[in-house]
Amino acid sequence: MQDPALSWTDDLPVCHLSGVGLSTNQIYREDGNRREAHAFEDRNFHFRHDSCFLYGVFDGHNGTRVADFAAQRIPAELLLGQLQPNFSDAEVQEALKQAFIGVEKSYFESMDGLLAERTTLQDRLPEGIDHYEASQKYPDIIKKLEELDREISGGTTATVVLIYNNKLYVANVGDTRAFMCKTGPDNVLRVRQLSYDHTINDFGEQTRLKQAGLDVDKIQVLRRVANSDCTRCIGDYHVKGGYKDNDVLSCARVEPVIADPFVDGGVELDSSSAFLVLMSDGLYQALTDATGTETINGDIASMVAQEFGQQTTLTGVAQAVVDRVIRIHHDTFMTGSDAKKTLCKKRDDITLLVRNFNYPLSVQSPGSVRSVNSPSQPPQHQASGFPSSIYNHHSPLPSSISSPVFDASRLQRSSDSESPKTPTNYLLSGPNLLGVSNTNTNSTDTPTNGSSTYSTNSSGEMQLFSQRQSSNANLELDADGKVKAYVDFSEWDIALSRMTEEQRENLLKELMPKSVYDPIQEEPSAEH
Repeated sequence: MQDPALSWTDDLPVCHLSGVGLSTNQIYREDGNRREAHAFEDRNFHFRHDSCFLYGVFDGHNGTRVADFAAQRIPAELLLGQLQPNFSDAEVQEALKQAFIGVEKSYFESMDGLLAERTTLQDRLPEGIDHYEASQKYPDIIKKLEELDREISGGTTATVVLIYNNKLYVANVGDTRAFMCKTGPDNVLRVRQLSYDHTINDFGEQTRLKQAGLDVDKIQVLRRVANSDCTRCIGDYHVKGGYKDNDVLSCARVEPVIADPFVDGGVELDSSSAFLVLMSDGLYQALTDATGTETINGDIASMVAQEFGQQTTLTGVAQAVVDRVIRIHHDTFMTGSDAKKTLCKKRDDITLLVRNFNYPLSVQSPGSVRSVNSPSQPPQHQASGFPSSIYNHHSPLPSSISSPVFDASRLQRSSDSESPKTPTNYLLSGPNLLGVSNTNTNSTDTPTNGSSTYSTNSSGEMQLFSQRQSSNANLELDADGKVKAYVDFSEWDIALSRMTEEQRENLLKELMPKSVYDPIQEEPSAEH
């Protein structure tokens, strides 16, 4: 069960309503080169099994052993008949909690042999001998003990989202994070964090550690609880069964780091549900370090929404957001102040999982509609002269008129009333010049095995016109040397004639040029 190549989950059907973006950890150099500090330790899954959808993101530390184990065992704890159709919200929440506890127990049971071997070797050392003296007199024993310690020291954070009976449930330990975006009646995306960050900076976790007998002030100075800054995780023997061997944790009356998850749900899914995001802390921490933003969930939600208007697959959406964040982070290291360079000299592994509900993907090729602007300048409209706000998916167009290409650029954090704090590129999609209807955007499983590239070509509108000209290369000219009309507006005219005066006024208001910025409102984080 610990070898990902032999995982039973390989046979589970992948949820094609979701996509994943990834990036390995990096340490930067002044010459622009970079290297990895360790192997990629994040893991994820996104499955559809019968009437269930299950998503998970795991951020391993000190190796991949626990992340691999948890990513394979949690689906087994939830998808093999444990959930019943008549379960209440409380019963589903309990099933999620028991899944985490069961995985933790199974993992430590799988380590019984390693722990027994470690105890046997420790018994062969004279009582009271210090590490230096032991390494001099018993080098073979010390070397083997160090190898065993590396194997049992790993752990992982985990965030799991279950969709069951059209309700969403979440469970998490550590600082991997999940948030939901919903579209309000005013067409503003609202962001609600679903998970709970179990870190040494959280007041609730500080209180729990104090009650366990620990010196929280000392832990905050160290900025870590042994191997991690998280106060809850799966695995990591040294902060659990072996915590008495740790100088900082040895005074605790009970195990200080636990695997009991925060659990919540079920959140009803309806037409206002836009998309779900799961991410490892490497993503939001990199963007926070680079920009100093205080609205990180809103910033990432804005990026995701923008990429929905640019990408044709959900994998493309997730990977494009990851690519933007790592570019911002690296650029800050290369051009920022000394303090920023110190803060951004390295970053952790990154995983971003996006699950779509009712948000439309672009029907255009990503390379043909992308326009990238300098972070210091406002976005520019496409050469066509049409305001991009016309192409908002939520505009109340008559039912007989096809919905045009969605523009995700009309987004901004609610707190950024003057100007965006985050130095990101604002991406604008042009009008539907190719005449392609944006249909069937959220009702079927859309394959997400496409790839994403982040283009810096700012002439996307020229590529669009180029495609249109090539497709109409044989147009005939009239006697005046003009091209005959080839766009039929009759359906539009008929639809307008059937509308009431009030409906026409509302439509004209929607078609008026608007600011490219609408607020994303971030709701308070989940509480214990």
